[in-house]
Amino acid sequence: MVGIQFDVIVVGGGHAGTEAAAASARMGARTALVTHRADTIGVMSCNPAIGGLGKGHLVREIDALDGLMGRAADMGGIQFRMLNRKKGPAVWGPRTQADRKLYRQAVQQLLSETPNLEIIEGAVNSFIRDSSEIKGVHLEDGRELRASAVVLTTGTFLNGLIHIGDKKIPAGRVGEAPALGLSGDLAALGLKLGRLKTGTPARLDRKTIRWDGLDVQEADADPIPFSFMTEQITTPQIACGITRTTERTHQIIRDNIHRSAIYSGQIEGVGPRYCPSIEDKINRFGDRDGHQIFLEPEGLDDDTIYPNGISTSLPEEVQELFIRSIPGLEDVRILQPGYAIEYDYVDPQQLDLSLAVKGARGLYLAGQINGTTGYEEAGAQGLVAGINAARYAGGQDSVRLSRTDSYIGVMIDDLTSRGVAEPYRMFTSRAEYRLSLRADNADMRLTPIGISIGCVGPDRASKFSTYAAQRTGLYERLGSLMASPNEMSAVGVSVNQDGRRRSAREILSYPEIGWADVVRVWPELAAENGKIAEAVEIDCLYYVYLERQASDVADVRAEENREIPRDFDYLALSGLSNELKAKLTAQRPLNVAQAARIEGMTPAAVALLVAHLRKNTSKLAS
Repeated sequence: MVGIQFDVIVVGGGHAGTEAAAASARMGARTALVTHRADTIGVMSCNPAIGGLGKGHLVREIDALDGLMGRAADMGGIQFRMLNRKKGPAVWGPRTQADRKLYRQAVQQLLSETPNLEIIEGAVNSFIRDSSEIKGVHLEDGRELRASAVVLTTGTFLNGLIHIGDKKIPAGRVGEAPALGLSGDLAALGLKLGRLKTGTPARLDRKTIRWDGLDVQEADADPIPFSFMTEQITTPQIACGITRTTERTHQIIRDNIHRSAIYSGQIEGVGPRYCPSIEDKINRFGDRDGHQIFLEPEGLDDDTIYPNGISTSLPEEVQELFIRSIPGLEDVRILQPGYAIEYDYVDPQQLDLSLAVKGARGLYLAGQINGTTGYEEAGAQGLVAGINAARYAGGQDSVRLSRTDSYIGVMIDDLTSRGVAEPYRMFTSRAEYRLSLRADNADMRLTPIGISIGCVGPDRASKFSTYAAQRTGLYERLGSLMASPNEMSAVGVSVNQDGRRRSAREILSYPEIGWADVVRVWPELAAENGKIAEAVEIDCLYYVYLERQASDVADVRAEENREIPRDFDYLALSGLSNELKAKLTAQRPLNVAQAARIEGMTPAAVALLVAHLRKNTSKLAS
């Protein structure tokens, strides 16, 4: 049977699959997106939100490479908030509550506007193989689709199994069948598979909640879009309610914890430590004075409430008991019970940095199949896999983002070099160079790369070119504007009275001085574009550190391939913690690049190691 021919086939219509398909198509590859049902493309299976700490950085980076998630979030976002504002801009976390229907419709609309993309309804049950090379997929109905590259983005569908108490339901999510055939094909390729689990809370009826007396969380007054292409947010913004568990809640859960699928031994998969079930919270932190719950509307015209913070796999009758012990929820009606879901994943150490499977030419994996959790992590991987699948199909070299240029690079390096012991999620703390990897400069970091490889469309490329020139120009201009302490003091800007002239860029690096102060010293700056000025103000805040960090990055890049002698004495390396010395001694990295990927190795630690290696080389040479 001769199958329909494509360049790239993407299996799965979730957050990884949609980004992979769109990226491949943008690259000019004839692309097929295969999904069970076209109307479920872009569905938010768990929480109705995009972004957050670390995750918001990923969304901005996806957008910088012309991905879908940022634009869809802007079209469907109903409560925009910038998290972590009390800290520096490097770790601010853009987030929005999303209307599930609007978000799904936005993703589907964006895909419908993408040339070179065909959506095919069907279930994939096996690969078409030629020895170790993947040539396409077989569908359950007998159809064959052939391509040079296949991207597998199965989410929680790979042998998915839902748990509610002692009930087990084969499913990829509620009401949808799992993918049962592909795990065997992956194992036949020699891949090591494991089981992970995640969970979701019950869904509640808004009309049966007592909102009076609950705390309220409002949206930001001036919502900041995710996408560089969005001028302003036009979707109405809503508030969320906040409540807490009680001692009565905790006691009900303690009395029934043995009936939870997580604690009964029924689930073999490992769950995410940073997104624990309510059973885990009570078991580990039950003496706390309540656990916070955010009551998040799932849409502007939807009465469903997502109670963020009480994911569970307890039996339905126990869920009803403990939920009704929570203030405001005494008479609540449960629309859908919470559940845990476990699924197969592939050890991501079997992938290279392009997300290609080692030893299986033409096969790429992205999303939860690689051991991650979260829409944003999935979307970022899908983007990279789609780009590289298209390049593979076109006979081009792969594109690999690094830890020094993006959070996407940090994540993929973590996955492929360290693997996962639990579902992986992004945190800003995972990045060594987070002062330069900010959400506000994702476009400056990644859009030029996207333009060079052809995955950024002409509209974004044109708009970015103008923006980048203005931003760079203003930054350079601020470096040339000079004033003395007396000149600044005359307009109420206080600096050290040492007589030294300072540039506008330098004084903006002082945390207590902002753009309004600089405009008082140099009134002509008032005419600058506000959006550009805000971005450059952040550039200036960190510029001293960034120049130093740029030097460190250059050193690390230049030294990545420097070999480390097998008998190198890490214990004699003064300046490293004992913990790091022990890790280096145990793992014996072959070169600096491998050493840099060891957990806990900071840029300073890598620089110290490089200095000692250089010193040893100099001694040998003399």
